[in-house]
Amino acid sequence: MYEAMATVIGNVVTQPVKRDLTNGEQVVTFRMASNSRRLDPATGEWVDSGTLYLTISCWRRLVAGVDASIRRGDPIIVYGQLRSHEYRTKDGVERRDLEMRASALGPDLSRCTAQPIRRTEAGRSFGPGNLGRNTCDRSSAEDRARVDGEALGEGASPMPAVPARITESASADA
Repeated sequence: MYEAMATVIGNVVTQPVKRDLTNGEQVVTFRMASNSRRLDPATGEWVDSGTLYLTISCWRRLVAGVDASIRRGDPIIVYGQLRSHEYRTKDGVERRDLEMRASALGPDLSRCTAQPIRRTEAGRSFGPGNLGRNTCDRSSAEDRARVDGEALGEGASPMPAVPARITESASADA
């Protein structure tokens, strides 16, 4: 079996649908479109030069996040494994569909903004107005995190401000 990994940038063109499978797993599927654009040197304007349509399937840990976050029309970036799916329609016509089994998916922040809400192991959410530790699934770094020498816990205080970046004009020896 081949494994062609790719990243595709585009828009969600159908409302994502979450399904429960007979084996107990869940899957979210939707279609996305990625438009290819090029600059026409004669006119100096951007011209559409084709659209790639993909069926995106999200499994396991992606299901909850995609189901709660992604809607039709959203600009997204998807990384995953490309697969060609061949089938026969009810009319007997053979078709081929390109599917991506997503490994990672998120909003395209060059075309929108997003406010992440981290999931916790207990099912609670910590939004931008709440102080809480990052408890995204299987984060071993958080177990070792320290704030002012103390373990990061439920009553943790905010981390100190990040120092200003060194500008290019500043000396590298400083």
